[in-house]
Amino acid sequence: MPRGDKSKYTDRQKRKAQHIEEGYEKRGASKARAERIAWATVNKEEGGGNKSGSGRGTKDTHVSSSRGGHVSQQHRTHAERARSAKKAAHTREQEHEKRSRAAKKATNTRWHGKKAA
Repeated sequence: MPRGDKSKYTDRQKRKAQHIEEGYEKRGASKARAERIAWATVNKEEGGGNKSGSGRGTKDTHVSSSRGGHVSQQHRTHAERARSAKKAAHTREQEHEKRSRAAKKATNTRWHGKKAA
């Protein structure tokens, strides 16, 4: 079998590699680079070709797929970044208030013998 032969890959693996390749080409990678990355991803996730036989091969991990597709900070508009930052700040503020109320409540009961309201 010559080097680079894809005959031992299942049809599903070939479709998966094609899909990954198209995604990289859309993002501006060259055809050759996109193809290399696609097959490397399939190999990493599935351990190479799993041709013939039910249940043969190793279980797929999908490690690489879980990392892909995330929108990086550079591709978001200023408004999107600002909205996200504002939401995060609001959440932090709410958590801080919640912790403060809990601490105050615990202090009232512990030191003054009062029941928390």
